[in-house]
Amino acid sequence: MHPILRNILAVLAGIILGSLVNMGIIMISGAIIPPPEGVDVTNMESLKASMHLFGPQHFIFPWLAHAIGTLAGAVVAALIAAKNKLVFALLVGVFFLMGGIANIFMLPSPLWFSIVDLGGAYLPMGWLGARISSGLTKK
Repeated sequence: MHPILRNILAVLAGIILGSLVNMGIIMISGAIIPPPEGVDVTNMESLKASMHLFGPQHFIFPWLAHAIGTLAGAVVAALIAAKNKLVFALLVGVFFLMGGIANIFMLPSPLWFSIVDLGGAYLPMGWLGARISSGLTKK
């Protein structure tokens, strides 16, 4: 396979897998830490109106979803990429970082969560994903 095509496939596979992992974690989160009474977490307007009811425990799974989703996507991208594996793992991290930034504008969250989320869930996990993939491919 041509290296450019392989690198494009690496990023797309990373984004798709990372998104699936992210959504999977979000979908199970309510069963582990239930949302505040009366909040419909599937409705953006309900979330916006109820954000003041959320405690720190309600932000654990969103952060884990963002971090583990990015990590999984970055590992896959780095494993598939032809060369410059760190670059493609970080591209996945940048993609999810842009989503995280957009999410902050669409769904205002506490400042502490925005800082922790943007600072710890995307680019660091992209970097870590590249490191993990290099460990997986060493003989």
